Amino acid sequence: MKIAVTALAIGLAGFAVAAQAQQITGAGSTFAAPIYAKWGDASSATTKVTLNYQAIGSGAGINQINNRTVDFGASDMPVAADQLAAHKLMQFPAVIGGVDIIVNLPGIKPNELKLTGPILADIYLGKITKWNDKAIAAINPGLKLPSLAIATVHRADGSGTTFVFTDYLSTQSADWKANVGASTSVSWPVGAGAKGSDGVAGTVRQIPGGIGYDESAYASQNHLTTALLKNKSGAFVAPTMESFEASAASADWSKVQNFAIDLNDQPGAKSWPIESATFVLLPTDPKDKAQSGAVKKFFDWGFSHGGDIAKGLLYIPLPASVQNAIRAEWQKDVPGTM
Repeated sequence: MKIAVTALAIGLAGFAVAAQAQQITGAGSTFAAPIYAKWGDASSATTKVTLNYQAIGSGAGINQINNRTVDFGASDMPVAADQLAAHKLMQFPAVIGGVDIIVNLPGIKPNELKLTGPILADIYLGKITKWNDKAIAAINPGLKLPSLAIATVHRADGSGTTFVFTDYLSTQSADWKANVGASTSVSWPVGAGAKGSDGVAGTVRQIPGGIGYDESAYASQNHLTTALLKNKSGAFVAPTMESFEASAASADWSKVQNFAIDLNDQPGAKSWPIESATFVLLPTDPKDKAQSGAVKKFFDWGFSHGGDIAKGLLYIPLPASVQNAIRAEWQKDVPGTM
């Protein structure tokens, strides 16, 4: 009997601990999904906050938070100030990450192939259709390029990664800017669509001659073949932690509103040219202040303790000054929720 009572007591104690845990829900960016998952696993014992995150794409994440069906939304495209005001949202970045160019070319090893922004734009415009095209061959002397059709792959869902990629192409090609533009969803001139970052990675891997764009964590985790890109300074750089950090270090956060910074095509000899912050959207009029506070507690833990985890996944932690500015905004928008 004593054993049974002891077992019951242990069971009730476990229930009490579980009952104290608070679950928050988020949805959106697949770009941010790897870091949110790792932060969720690492922080829950300390924060007593558990995360249920749905990596459904930035466009869907924005819709979810606008409709208040989740506690926070996540987007790699910063939301415009008028839309933030209309939907009573605040916006802040979580981490910075690079977008890699991934290819599937027989005999080509990671970071052997060189590409430029204009060539990449012409590939996605359908102007360059073969891998041994003279424009590609000219910047890859000595590399045996196959006579293989180029198969472009893009995101089929509304995607912040697509916004980052198309925004970059808009800086590189007047034709792209005028006829396609930059958005979470565009009318692609050529190519096949795939859902999510994992969908793009999987599709490129399956198609000889394939090319796509993907968040660096997905490219790294799936051991995909990445390409070098020519940056603003004229250097060909690989998508590495060093090049992501170099690009992030060039950013000036002091001149942007709502933290809506554009990190594409930053100067610097070592800078990777396709980079973005990933953003969190949080109501300024939360129905439940405790839930809003729990979201802030989760991201505060990530800022304070999650830097090494972020770096392990090839994300760049935010500068301390930006983290502190975010904490100040949390208190300003909804006092008492930290």
